[in-house]
Amino acid sequence: MIKPIVHKLAATLSLVIVVALSLGAPPANATSGPGCFRIVGVASNDVLNLRSGPNSGAPLTGTMQPKRHGIIALSGSCTPQAASKSKQWCKVTHYVDSGTTIGWASRRFLSDVDCP
Repeated sequence: MIKPIVHKLAATLSLVIVVALSLGAPPANATSGPGCFRIVGVASNDVLNLRSGPNSGAPLTGTMQPKRHGIIALSGSCTPQAASKSKQWCKVTHYVDSGTTIGWASRRFLSDVDCP
């Protein structure tokens, strides 16, 4: 008696998943087009620090190596907005093969590029 119920439940769940996937939800494009950065002004034997807040005294959340930094995507705004780029901090998401890190990076060391 339980087996038919389990099979019916599994079939219903499968149908729900198929319908949900076929509703035409657009693909996730979180990292395509404008909104990404590359590292500039950091020596090849150094790293750009990611911090938990928008200042150099905030604890580190990670580091990014120039020319081997994966994708750096803007995940918030740069602050303070009225300041020059050299005085701003940007909240970014750093995607690399080893994982994803979110943190704040000094805008002075970031140059705008299109996301892949």
